[in-house]
Amino acid sequence: FCVIYSFGNFKTCDQSAFCKRQRALKPGQSPYRALLDTLELSDSRLTLQLINDNNKVHLLLELYRLQGNITRVKINELKPLKPRYEVPDVLVGDQPTEPLSVLSQDDNGVVLSLGAESQRLIVSARPFRLDIMEGPEVLLSLNSRGLLAFEHLRLRKDTFTLFCHLFSLFPLMHQSCHLYLCQQAEDGGKDKEEDGLWEETFKTHTDSKPNGPTSISLDFSLPGVEHVYGIPEHADNLKLKTTDGGEPYRLYNLDVFQYELYNPMALYGAVPVMLAHNAQRTMGIFWLNAAETWVDISSNTAGKTVFGKMLDFVQGSSETPQTDVRWISESGIIDVFIMLGPKPSDVFSQYASLTGTQSFPPLAGLGYHQCRWNYNDQDDVKAVDQGFDQHDIPYDFIWLDIEHTDGKRYFTWDPEKFPQPKEMLHGIKDKRRKMVAIVDPHIKVDSGYKIHSEIRARDLYVKNKDGGDYEGWCWPGNSGYPDFTNPEMRAWWASMFAYDKYEGSMENLYTWNDMNEPSVFNGPEVTMYKDAMHGKWEHRDVHNLYGLYVHMATTDGLIQRSGGTERPFVLTRAFFAGSQRYGAVWTGDNAAEWDHLKISIPMCLSLGLVGISLCGADVGGFFKSPSAELLVRWYQTGAYQPFFRAHAHLDTPRREPWLFGPENTALIRDAIRQRYTLLPYWYQQFYQAHKTGQPVMRPLWVEYPKDTATFTIDDEFLIGQDLLVHPVTEEGARGVTAYLPGQGEVWYDVHTFQKHNGAQNLYIPVTMSSIPVFQRGGSIVPRKVRVRRSSDCMENDPYTLYVALSPQRVAVGELYIDDGHTFNFQTKKEFIHRSLTFANNALASRFLTHLCSCYFLLMTLFIILPDMGTRSHLKTSVEFEFEASMSVLTLRKPGMNAGADWTVVLQ
Repeated sequence: FCVIYSFGNFKTCDQSAFCKRQRALKPGQSPYRALLDTLELSDSRLTLQLINDNNKVHLLLELYRLQGNITRVKINELKPLKPRYEVPDVLVGDQPTEPLSVLSQDDNGVVLSLGAESQRLIVSARPFRLDIMEGPEVLLSLNSRGLLAFEHLRLRKDTFTLFCHLFSLFPLMHQSCHLYLCQQAEDGGKDKEEDGLWEETFKTHTDSKPNGPTSISLDFSLPGVEHVYGIPEHADNLKLKTTDGGEPYRLYNLDVFQYELYNPMALYGAVPVMLAHNAQRTMGIFWLNAAETWVDISSNTAGKTVFGKMLDFVQGSSETPQTDVRWISESGIIDVFIMLGPKPSDVFSQYASLTGTQSFPPLAGLGYHQCRWNYNDQDDVKAVDQGFDQHDIPYDFIWLDIEHTDGKRYFTWDPEKFPQPKEMLHGIKDKRRKMVAIVDPHIKVDSGYKIHSEIRARDLYVKNKDGGDYEGWCWPGNSGYPDFTNPEMRAWWASMFAYDKYEGSMENLYTWNDMNEPSVFNGPEVTMYKDAMHGKWEHRDVHNLYGLYVHMATTDGLIQRSGGTERPFVLTRAFFAGSQRYGAVWTGDNAAEWDHLKISIPMCLSLGLVGISLCGADVGGFFKSPSAELLVRWYQTGAYQPFFRAHAHLDTPRREPWLFGPENTALIRDAIRQRYTLLPYWYQQFYQAHKTGQPVMRPLWVEYPKDTATFTIDDEFLIGQDLLVHPVTEEGARGVTAYLPGQGEVWYDVHTFQKHNGAQNLYIPVTMSSIPVFQRGGSIVPRKVRVRRSSDCMENDPYTLYVALSPQRVAVGELYIDDGHTFNFQTKKEFIHRSLTFANNALASRFLTHLCSCYFLLMTLFIILPDMGTRSHLKTSVEFEFEASMSVLTLRKPGMNAGADWTVVLQ
């Protein structure tokens, strides 16, 4: 059947009743007041009641100071008619707290010490406002614009008369209960007769709202800030734009077919985390809410608002730039974590302490992936696999899309096209390669299909509002949707990946979760009805969590099938905060257009800033057919992005790397081989990301936070600290201009070893073979220069160290080695982690976190990139050569064990 998409399928803010309602509120008219006499303070928690003076509804404010310079703010109804949804399973464990103490209090407010040096939190009573200060500086303010709004649960107006009448029959009923319920009902009776409060229709779909209006909103002011980032996923620039006069950024996981660029509309994933940065400080805001969310951003000048007047008084300036941010969610509670940095690396660590770090992928997952919708049959898979060998192009994974299944029944194989899946997998395994097969979360409604029958028998499907199994249309036709919010469902799903349950699977078969927003072709906005039920919670409460739960259950299944020994590889399209713990993400259904190539860079940079480092875009574009030039440039770009996969739509011509003529085949081969030579560096970066939460692919401002020239750059990026990449993304380009950051830094072209000074815009002439990449002076980057058919085949090959010297610093680097696929690095401490330094003409290796004797890989080559002069008479027992024109000294076969301490002295 045909699925027809258009951008009219997706709501604007004006078409979303709660967004329109909240956005209509005017700043400076806050009805909320803090009741200071209700303040209670323990060592780690402050509680305080707020009252809405318009309707007399009480809210409960909770404040926590968390270890690592984080402040948590929660606001909920004091006495809701029933519990409101609070997001589970995203935070990693209980968050350690630090003491709070009252410094002063009067009728106007309270001043609290946040424990950190000179940090204070000011609670103002009327109107309610929170200000976080450090010394005389206001770092951030909540409700400074008075846009806190909390739509409390209430009775519908056609029921309140009945309830109040019933209570009047019982004069002994406690009067406070009687007054409370009647007030709630009366408030419901005063609701304006406007659309969308108790029912909302979009296109032909009607959303019943049994709980009525439940939306929440809160504004934040960031004085001194002009640049904010994050809140993926959007096909837009890295620096977020102001939304005044336009659409807010929307966070609502949706299956968007061939999405528009430079648009704040929602896409496949949602991470409600924003970073604010200036030359003095980096901060973050984590809005923990899984419902549909809109984010407004406006630029202001502190001094033009009530909040600004306070700044004028404190700081003596009326021209401080300011960014105001407003979060609006449809349901749930306000639960926000304010990460106060102050450095970018601190914010990444703070966020990682809350939601975890990027999972450590198997080494093969960082190699090249070949995918298409669809490889036709086993013979097609074999031919493609052989094609890579015939053209001397390495790859690690070949992928199968939905057509490999028996009638879109996941966990099965088409009996005609893939009759012997294990034979196929063995053939790939013999070449030390792997396969990924798609497993989507919509289940064909078919009584003869065991997956469907078991889920139905266990009563684990999402329910419709009337209590029956929710069904919608997706690739198999009529489909059920497992309730992955239920731990029992997740455990059962994980068990289905066992080798004896997933027929035809083997240890070299991995998994891809697509369509897990969830996608429902005949649903509102191509997704599930919001009034569908997950146990006692509506889908509106949990929507953005669904993809994370599918990813979680699948990853658990791949770990369990190996008895907990093997690291999984699972790709997801939908995601939320915390998805980094479970695997890889890609940017969805892009197109073979130059602008889509360009946008892949800021899209992956934005994901990295919020913890998801294993990101990539479909190389070549999913839709349409790329020109040879575009395809080559996309391979050259993708080779330097974390997740490197080519993918294409069913209706596009085949585009394996050797189908565009010998010259282009050579260019693509070279790009892929460059990726493989750098796998030791990529692997080391992902180990660091897993341990620390630092992004792998990162904007320049992360490493050069005081350099304002870097703040809006999103056409180049860093891999770790030491490699800078400026891909060629313009059609017909004859040159690019790259900004090399760092006053006093030096950067070396990795292809020519030419040295360039930092803090300059460098024009680089390019040809079709050019991939502008630079290594930072003062760094040591490990490589493997002997490229084989897959990463596994390179396991025992020697390492090469590229040492780039700097007049400013000692050259440093690291080397990380483990078996590349198990959890033994964690459970048995079987790994090598070396610190590498070059100082005083000596290159040394010392152990870092662990010393292991289980590996005996030998260094066979060193390349030094200093300004050496003419050292043709170097005194060393090691074979060497010196290329004076490039100032490159090469030492061959020094004979050291990669896992041992050693020093090479140059005299």
